[in-house]
Amino acid sequence: MSDDEFPADVRGYHRRTKHAPQRYALGPAFLDWESQPNGFRRFEGARLVDLPLRYDAPTPAFGQLGRAPAQPLTAATLGLFLELAFGLSAWKEAGEARWALRNNPSSGNLHPTEAWVVLPAIAGIAEGPGLFHYASREHGLEERCRLTSLPAALPEGGFLLALSSVPWREAWKYGERSFRYCQHDVGHAFAAAAYAAACVGWGVRILTRPGDATLGRLLGLERDDASHAYEREHADLVAVVGPGLPAEPALDVVEGEWFGRANRLSDDHDAWPVVDLAARFTVRAEGAGATGLAEEVASAVVLGGSGEPAGAVIRRRRSAQRMKKGSGIDRAAFFRMLSATMPGAALPWHGFPWAPRIALALFVHQVEGLAPGIYALVRDPASLLRLKAALGADFAWAAVPDCPLPLFVLAIGEIRAATSKLSCLQAIAGNGAFSLGMLADFERTLGELGDWAYRRLHWEAGAIGQALYLEATAAGIAGTGIGCFFDDAVHAFLGMREGDGAWQTIYHFTVGEALEDARISTLPAYGERATGA
Repeated sequence: MSDDEFPADVRGYHRRTKHAPQRYALGPAFLDWESQPNGFRRFEGARLVDLPLRYDAPTPAFGQLGRAPAQPLTAATLGLFLELAFGLSAWKEAGEARWALRNNPSSGNLHPTEAWVVLPAIAGIAEGPGLFHYASREHGLEERCRLTSLPAALPEGGFLLALSSVPWREAWKYGERSFRYCQHDVGHAFAAAAYAAACVGWGVRILTRPGDATLGRLLGLERDDASHAYEREHADLVAVVGPGLPAEPALDVVEGEWFGRANRLSDDHDAWPVVDLAARFTVRAEGAGATGLAEEVASAVVLGGSGEPAGAVIRRRRSAQRMKKGSGIDRAAFFRMLSATMPGAALPWHGFPWAPRIALALFVHQVEGLAPGIYALVRDPASLLRLKAALGADFAWAAVPDCPLPLFVLAIGEIRAATSKLSCLQAIAGNGAFSLGMLADFERTLGELGDWAYRRLHWEAGAIGQALYLEATAAGIAGTGIGCFFDDAVHAFLGMREGDGAWQTIYHFTVGEALEDARISTLPAYGERATGA
């Protein structure tokens, strides 16, 4: 496909937006800093409710998440949940530049994802049910719609959480490939919410039946006051949050009184019609997500974990910018990180309703007790034979001894330089203990579920990334997602036949010891408010 031919479907979009050593996906010729999108959505004229900051609130040990008793839904517990899921973790300063970090990571720290909650009456927030937008910079809720009645979908003692994306925030920097990154971020945000909810004893489960149109109406995304031209939001997903989640309810859109007008995020914009096409190709119709669901699986093997409070781990998580060359980890920590990505693990997979469709191609550099080389973690047992057939014929596929996970050795050898080259020449992919590519069961998933499932594959990848982020942080090291990689060169490295699109690498990640930049200062997330209860 030439650069001037628009794709006809999502497969064409995926092919067009692949990076290669001789050709990167189309993006801006330069970064126009004057038009950089505001990372904070606000609604002028909407009532803002300050939420309590609960830095003093105890949270369970990270290694024990999922076992805490449920706390009641109050302004305090809701505030703790939203801060841990989507709140600021710190401000950074370097010279005159100042930027915020958040507990949910984002490609390029651009944060296209917006979080919404549909709440019952809660003392200190509202006397009746309403739709609220979470304002992360202020740690507050903006009352977007005062509902006339309580939606039937609200679980007893719980609420609805919805996510939407502003693609322009990513397209400003990444151009046509940005739609992929928006979907990664949705997966990260869902998993961040799952871990945050567990800190107060709640669960989070994505609803499978609502289509994009229904969710868009619930959030008012089609209203004239919801956004500005070129800054439209796309509905992503909606989940129930609370204790003892019931069987999936029908999502009813309740009428109400609307407040506020969205702020303008940029004074100028570049059009990226291919990103708009990708959104159009992957619209989810009502009921389309209710197929391909996961079967009940045995709990993942418990391999121990950190005794540090989960809240401290979540707030300490950072995306590493550089890694110490030759940094390594021990075998137990490596297995523990991988176990967190497996279906059946309590977090975040208990709330992700679809069957696993991603395998991990692991590039091991320095893990105690394991030889450097290429490994595979098969998260879906039914895919093993097809994955073997898709990858290189000479791979060994030997089970790793004394490992309770479906982890296989494919090939032994030093691969630091090769993996760095495959990740758009980024040294960080080869300097750490290990890196990986997430291989999506691409044609199978799209064939069975339809083109909307392109988004669902990236959500799964983002959730895997979030599990790795937090496990690495709990182990005293760091991780970072890598969105820039040479797609087909990765496939060739793994022995895939040219033109075989059955499996596609859709996200990369690396883990190791972070190198801090002493020129950058760290400031509290919420200033003086951070000292309050």
